[in-house]
Formats: sequence, C-alpha cells, structure tokens
Amino acid sequence: MATSPAPIASLPQSVDVSTQALDRITRQLAAHAEEYDRSAEFPRACFDLLAQEGLVGLTVPREYGGGGASFSEAMRVLGAVAKGEPSTALILFMTYHYHATPTRARNWPAGLYEQLARDAVAGRGLIGGLRVEPELGTPVRGGLPATVARRTADGWALTGTKIYSTGSTGLDWFSVWAKTDEDSPRVGNFLVRADAPGIDIEPAWDHLGMRATVSHAVHFAGTPTPFDHGVDVRRPEEWAAAPPDPFQMLWNALSISVIYDGVARAARDWLRAYLNDRVPTNLGASLATLPRVQEKFGEIEALLQVNRTLVRDAAARANAGDPPGAVEANAIKYVATANAIRAVEIGLELTGNPGISRKNPLERHYRDVLCSRIHSPQTDTILVAAGRAALGN
Repeated sequence: MATSPAPIASLPQSVDVSTQALDRITRQLAAHAEEYDRSAEFPRACFDLLAQEGLVGLTVPREYGGGGASFSEAMRVLGAVAKGEPSTALILFMTYHYHATPTRARNWPAGLYEQLARDAVAGRGLIGGLRVEPELGTPVRGGLPATVARRTADGWALTGTKIYSTGSTGLDWFSVWAKTDEDSPRVGNFLVRADAPGIDIEPAWDHLGMRATVSHAVHFAGTPTPFDHGVDVRRPEEWAAAPPDPFQMLWNALSISVIYDGVARAARDWLRAYLNDRVPTNLGASLATLPRVQEKFGEIEALLQVNRTLVRDAAARANAGDPPGAVEANAIKYVATANAIRAVEIGLELTGNPGISRKNPLERHYRDVLCSRIHSPQTDTILVAAGRAALGN
C-alpha cells in the first residue's frame, strides 16, 4: 500500500468550496471563456478571481497556510474551473500537482519550497513543468533532453528550448527538465524564476483549442538559477530504477479527466438550454420533447455519469491511502476523455449547423475537448500497458 498524504477533515473556513460557491465561480469564469479563446492570451482575469477566492493555494499543506485539499476536493474544484474556462484549469492543475503530491518536493530545500507554497496561498506562485522539446518530444517516451544546465560559480546556467509550455506567459516559476554538462550527465528539474534574464517566449501556440493555455516555446540562453534550485537531479539510471509514484500518476490521470469532463458538462448545459428553447414551427413544441432527442441526451448523461463515478471512486481510494495503480489510473483517463469527446459530438449531431457556428459555445467546447487526446500518456501507451498487464506479460 502506498503512503498517503495526511488525511484532511475539511478545508479552512476561509476557502469556500461548497457546491453553490463553485457554481458561482464556474459562471464567473465562463463569462471570460469566449474572450480568451479569441485572443489566445493568458487568462489573467480568471486567475485574479481564483486568487480572490483563495483557490490557488488549495493543495498547499496546511502548515504553510494552504487548504491541504484531498484528491476529492481538488478534483471538484478543477472540474468547476474547467467547466467555466478550461485553459485556466489546465494551468492551475500544474500548481496543484506540485503541492499535492508529498514526494514531489520532498528533496527540495525547505526554504525554497516554503517560498513557493506561501506564494500560492497568496494567490501567486504559479508553476509549470517545461519538459517537451523540438527534437526529443515528450520525455515520457525516453531519451535525454537537449536543454543543458551548466555549472557556474553562482549556480546553474540553462540553455535550450522547451515547446508546448503550458501557462508560459503567466507563470511565476518554470520547472525545467534539463541535463547537466558533467562528464556523466545527470538529468532532472531545475526551478527558474519566470522573470530571470536570458528567457525569450516565442508566441508559437496557435492551436485548435485550449488556446488560452498560451503553450508557447520558451528559449533559455544562459539563464541563471541558484545551485539549490536544481531540486531533483539524478543519473538517468536512477530515474529508470525509481518506482513510479502512484499519487503523481493519479493526479495527472484524474486531473486531465475532470478538466475535459468539465468541458463536456459545459457543452451539455448549453445543449440542454438550446433543445428546450428551440421550437420549430412545423413541430409546435421544443426539440427537447422528441423521443430521439431525449434518447441521445440520455446517452450524454450516461457517458458523464460514468466519468463521475470513475473519478470519485479513484479519488476516494487515494484519500484512503490506496490509490489505483498506473494501469488503472491511465485507463480512467482514456475512458473519461473518450466519453467527454463523444458527449460533445452527440451535441453536434443534435444541433447541426448551429452547433458549429462561432456564435454558439458548442463549437468552442468541441475544439477544446478534442485537445484531451494529446496529453501524456497517450492512447497507444495506455492501451499497450493495459494489454500487457491483462495478458500477464
């Protein structure tokens, strides 16, 4: 059985995560969603709101003033944020992840971690992992990064390029996956302040959906960071031999699941209103009264109910200290994201042309939900692992 975070009875009274509060926050975030989809800018207004609500530090341990939220609480909040503005949720998830998994910062200098933790509690301190590179792609599939951390008299100097850097222009900290310039290179995470010299952000993110994630290319040219900011640097064989942290893997799987499930729920809510309001003259009643429409809407409800059940069960098990293993966790991500995509597709089938009109949010929800397919681990990795496990290989 894995070691679990300390059990959390409830969140501090100053942080309201009641259903009513989260519904309100969803509506407030949704008011900005179209604007940020069109501008493709960092969703600053959304993070200002989250900071005011005390939600940026939700998963920070309580000894640093944070909410110390359990898996279940954090997934509820991420789902509500995603239903309003999903790019905000994807950026927020990374900061939640760093503070929620106990092994993530175990080897960090205590003062450095405390600085990040208290910044998050104050509504700042957004951190994101910069791992993907033009040649390497994602390190999930193996290989050493081209980004180099060179020892200097004062610490480290980083040189290289990271792509698909979620949150780039709005983050306070970058966690950069790099290799050292030693004769026997080590590899790991180097914390770099986003305002450090030698950083250039290239506006390369121009994608189908999730446009406000500002996942641009970030170039480092001798960017300095103190020596102790190389927070988890090991030899490649040590990384390979280390057992996977079930809490980290589950955080990734469930967060991606609830974010895109949130997109599908926003699409479902819009569709419900559309079907009830649309009264064709030749029908004399709303589209919602047609048995065929009711059947398809029922299919959407079934898909989303499966998602809710899967996530709730896995989160509850994690809260109890017995999280699902990697194969099961990633299978949840596979099923939940596929269900979310299918749910929005059904909406398009029911609406026809209005569903793909830019004036209706269903078109945006569909573009956003399709982005679920690109998050690591991807479908082939998930299914090969599940097949091997089931076959006993």
